[in-house]
Amino acid sequence: MIVNYALPFLVILTILVFVHEMGHFWVARRNNVRVEVFSVGFGPEIYGYNDRHGTRWKIGAIPLGGYVKMFGEGETVEEDEKERPLTPEEMEVSFHHKRLGQRAAIVAAGPAANYIFAIVVLAFLYGTSGAPSPQAGIGSIQVGSAAEEAGLQIGDKIISIAGQPVRLFVDLRNIISKNAGATVDIELIRGDSQLTVKATPKPLTIDEGGVKHDIGLLGVTPHPEMIEYESLGPVAAVGKAAERTYDLTAMILVNLGEIISGERSGEELGGPLRIAHYSGQVFEGGWVTAVFFLAALSINLGLINLFPIPMLDGGHLVFYVMEALLGRPIGPRAQEYSFRFGLILVFIVMIYATWNDLEFFKVL
Repeated sequence: MIVNYALPFLVILTILVFVHEMGHFWVARRNNVRVEVFSVGFGPEIYGYNDRHGTRWKIGAIPLGGYVKMFGEGETVEEDEKERPLTPEEMEVSFHHKRLGQRAAIVAAGPAANYIFAIVVLAFLYGTSGAPSPQAGIGSIQVGSAAEEAGLQIGDKIISIAGQPVRLFVDLRNIISKNAGATVDIELIRGDSQLTVKATPKPLTIDEGGVKHDIGLLGVTPHPEMIEYESLGPVAAVGKAAERTYDLTAMILVNLGEIISGERSGEELGGPLRIAHYSGQVFEGGWVTAVFFLAALSINLGLINLFPIPMLDGGHLVFYVMEALLGRPIGPRAQEYSFRFGLILVFIVMIYATWNDLEFFKVL
């Protein structure tokens, strides 16, 4: 059990943490900030060494995160006054004494590295194994939909609509959307038989740039096992990877918004135990599934760190925006209370997600 679930999870987490912290490290070094520690994991040091720049690279005993410690990070003016004055050489390499834009770039570099990593990984996947394109197979049918009324069934493979050939699910969507309220012939393959049914896509009014018009809906989703893979060239693979990264980010935000608004159950919010469970499953599914899962988690990690919560990178960026607007840094007491609030909030979310995980495994 440990090998099947915990080990894949730790491998994935270690890669993503390293990428995230490397983003902070690389931009910090480009801005001549002295990095004192680069740690993968927390707690007692298992292994470490010092590089020629004086950075301690180490592995911690608790492999559930990591950090980069920079000289002068977290200092305030009041703290500087209490401590000994820094020498000009120390100010030159101090994070606290860098310009606002430099500090913001260093903080934003962690999430940015996760996003860049996801695009690179997906581009590699699309360039080797190919980009997945769902065929026009029926994976699910919405209750009361035009598909249900037409008698379509899960597993049907549609080959033409209104006399127009259909191969991919996007072809199905494009044709159906143009036939709102019109009855069309749908030719399909069901098992060993070829059938023709009639369907009337239900109209949905949408607003595009102030112009309202109807699109047709069939009420079906793609079949997860009916997938084509198209190998792409380097430029097309990067473009497709960037598009997929954007889609996954939007999907995460929409789902999270629906959980907050109550449209979706909060039980869907998972924590480390569920991620470990899925990590084991995707590793069993082959390297393609594992690599895609790695990219998806990298997007998750990058996005979560951009949330405007004190303690997270996004919280620091909010402070920098306020500093730019006010013309001075936020007071140390305000920052302290904000970080305490952020710590409590993150702790509560972790407890809630872990509780959901425990309830989830009861069902399993």
